[in-house]
Amino acid sequence: MRHVIALDVGGTGMKAALVGTDGTLLHEARRATGRKRGADAVVETILAFAAELRAHGEEHLGESAVAAGVAVPGIVDAEKGIAVYAANLGWRDVPLRALLAERIGVPVALGHDVRTGGLAEGRIGAGRGTDRFLFVPLGTGIAGAIGIAGAIEAGAHGDAGEIGHIVVRPDGPDCSCGQRGCLETLASAAAVTRAWAAASGDPEADAADCAKAVESGDPAAIRVWQDAIDALAAGLVTALTLLDPGTLIIGGGLAEAGETLFTPLRAAVEERITFQKLPRIVPAALGDTAGCLGAGLLAWDLLSTEVSA
Repeated sequence: MRHVIALDVGGTGMKAALVGTDGTLLHEARRATGRKRGADAVVETILAFAAELRAHGEEHLGESAVAAGVAVPGIVDAEKGIAVYAANLGWRDVPLRALLAERIGVPVALGHDVRTGGLAEGRIGAGRGTDRFLFVPLGTGIAGAIGIAGAIEAGAHGDAGEIGHIVVRPDGPDCSCGQRGCLETLASAAAVTRAWAAASGDPEADAADCAKAVESGDPAAIRVWQDAIDALAAGLVTALTLLDPGTLIIGGGLAEAGETLFTPLRAAVEERITFQKLPRIVPAALGDTAGCLGAGLLAWDLLSTEVSA
C-alpha cells in the first residue's frame, strides 16, 4: 500500500504515522524526544524512529514509504530543510532534511509545526473548502498559520503568522520576545494557567481548571477567563483586519473548553469589528493529529512537485 512517513516533533514527545494517499492514518506511534540527553540525542531519536517506521511499512504494508514529512517547532528554513533554532530542543542549524533523507533513503519535506498543523486543518479539517483561513492554536504560546488556496503562507523570511507577538496591551507583562503585552502573555493556555493559579491561590491549578470554574459560575475564574478573551479578541481583530480570512480556526489546549471559550469569544470579536467582515469562528477538528496529518500532506506535496518538475 503506497504511503509516506509523517513525523510531528514536539518539545517532549513525537507523534508519527504512516499516511496513505487519501490521508488515511495506516499506522500511528509515539515516542519521547529524549531532550534531556541533549540536542544530538534528539536528532538521533528522530532518525531512528523514522527508520523504524520505514521498516514497519515494508513489513506490514508490503512496501517502503515513498517520502517523508517532518514538522518541527521553532524557526524553520523549509526551503533549505534546516531546523534553524528551537529553544526547547536545543537546536541550532540542524540539517534535518538531509540527515533524514540519508538515513531512510526517500525524499523528505520539512515544515514548521504550527503551519503544518494549519495545512491539515485547512485541507482536511475545520477549514476544508475554505479558500482563505487563519489557524490559531492556543497552547503554551500562540502562533498562527495563514491559509491561502490550499497552501500555507510562510512569508518572505519564514516568519508569517506570529500572531502571538501582536502587542495588545503595551503596559502588559514582559514577553520573551522583548516586547510587553504580547497576545501570548495574556491569552495563551500558559497565561490563563498563571493568572488562575494566582487568583485561586492554588499553584497547581491550570487553564482547564479555570474553565471548569467558569462553568460553575466562580466570579474570580470568570474575571480571569474574560480578561484572556478580551485580549484574544483584540489580537484576532487585528489579524482579521490585515488578512480578511473567511474562517478563523481556533485550536490548542484552550479550545478544549468548547463553548465556554467560543461563545464569549465570538461575541467579543463581533463587538470589536467595524468595517471588517466577521469570519466563521470554529474549533479545530483534528486535535493532536493535525501535525502528523500535515506532515503527511507535505510529503505527498513534495512528491507531486517532483513529478510535475
